[in-house]
Amino acid sequence: MTARTFTGAAELAPAYDLVIIGAGPAGLAAAAEAAAAGVSVLVLDEGAGPGGQMYRALGRLDRSVFGFLGPDYWQGEPLVRAFLGSGAGYAPRALVWGLQAAPEPSGLEVAVSLGGASRVLGARRVILATGAHERPMPFPGWTLPGVMLAGAAQIALKSSGLVPEGRVVLAGCGPLLYLLADELISAGAGITALLDTTSPGQWLRALPHLPGFLCSSYLRRGLAMLARVRTSVRTFRNVDGLEAAGTGRVERLRFRRGGRWRELDADLVLVHQGVVPDINLPGAAGCALVWNPRLRAFQPRLDASGRTTLPGLAVAGDAAAVGGAALAEVSGRMAALDALAALGALAPAVAAARQEALGRARRRLARGRAFLDALYLPRAAFRVPADDRTVVCRCEEVSAAQVRSAIALGAPGVNQVKTFLRCGMGPCQGRLCASTVTEMMAAERRVEPGLVGTFRLRVPVKPITLAEMASTPATPEALIAVTGEATPLD
Repeated sequence: MTARTFTGAAELAPAYDLVIIGAGPAGLAAAAEAAAAGVSVLVLDEGAGPGGQMYRALGRLDRSVFGFLGPDYWQGEPLVRAFLGSGAGYAPRALVWGLQAAPEPSGLEVAVSLGGASRVLGARRVILATGAHERPMPFPGWTLPGVMLAGAAQIALKSSGLVPEGRVVLAGCGPLLYLLADELISAGAGITALLDTTSPGQWLRALPHLPGFLCSSYLRRGLAMLARVRTSVRTFRNVDGLEAAGTGRVERLRFRRGGRWRELDADLVLVHQGVVPDINLPGAAGCALVWNPRLRAFQPRLDASGRTTLPGLAVAGDAAAVGGAALAEVSGRMAALDALAALGALAPAVAAARQEALGRARRRLARGRAFLDALYLPRAAFRVPADDRTVVCRCEEVSAAQVRSAIALGAPGVNQVKTFLRCGMGPCQGRLCASTVTEMMAAERRVEPGLVGTFRLRVPVKPITLAEMASTPATPEALIAVTGEATPLD
């Protein structure tokens, strides 16, 4: 049995037993697990094909041409094949813009736009597997054309085989930065330099977690990757300041190291300082969020099975806790087993036994993660921009000076700053400014970011057109509320 692909909203059923949002490792694993138990499953995903960011475009790439993506990428082939043969419903290029509680028997409602029209679907259970997004890295000039987040370059590389030309500079910290450098080198790109912003002091903070790292799969792979990159690319460590400059686009990148500023010519600058869970959809649905001090990010409050505080809704994969593809796959299976038990499709004792085995695998795969999180925690200088000229909110072009002025006026929280300045009201809905505004207010108030909070999120969480929203079929309840009649007026 093969997955059934939908291209238009009208093709979707009114309700499903389980709706999975996201087709990365967690979503694919959850879908295959649930479909095998015979429940009706629908996977909604923004991508053009299954795989998520890690396994993007995996089903259509030729290994002989794209072998430079490395073994970690190609190990996703069995997972993608299992999903495509699972019989689950699959809607690529689907934009989920709303999620809320609903009366039984649905329990939850999912608002989705597909093929230019929207529908609201009922779901007895929902698993969010929307992954993580890159943490913003604001510095003067980061909005210039030619300055990109590393993830965007990786998408172009995997989706279309686009290898950057000219003088390429990578800057930031974290495993993904070195992974991208390794992929670009293997693909034939010329990298001028890699600027590592990791603070030397982070090694001391990471040291207590070293035993777990030494027992993890990260050790061998990570050391080999670092060796390849550092023998191929000129690397500057302990960089604590960046400035991009140019006329109309980036032409130069200045960086500070050891108190001294230096300059590099650059045609493309790729920046990265880790990833954080995507909280927009669970936040808008009313799920409780908690501050993770180790990751310095908000994430949904979850129990051991991945359930949120909204009944029927679970979160799996990097959207729950950043850990990579293998850990996300295990997390997705655990969430699916919990949903199957709740749906009555699997005996609770059987589900519990399988979850226990998966839990052991999850703990094993999580070894070394605490070390990496501590080592690559971004510097305060790149979380809280010191230069008032730095743009904090790219969508609304709000500067660090404006944010500080709003805080000084006595804004009691980040949502008041949002109201004053429109930070977080643009197309990205705060993905590229929320954490910066939170960190800035926490720094000014000298409190932990968890006490400051994050932006209050509302539907729609993704930009859709009025035509798409207007195409949503009206329910009898909505018609009565507007017209007083349960049927449309002539």
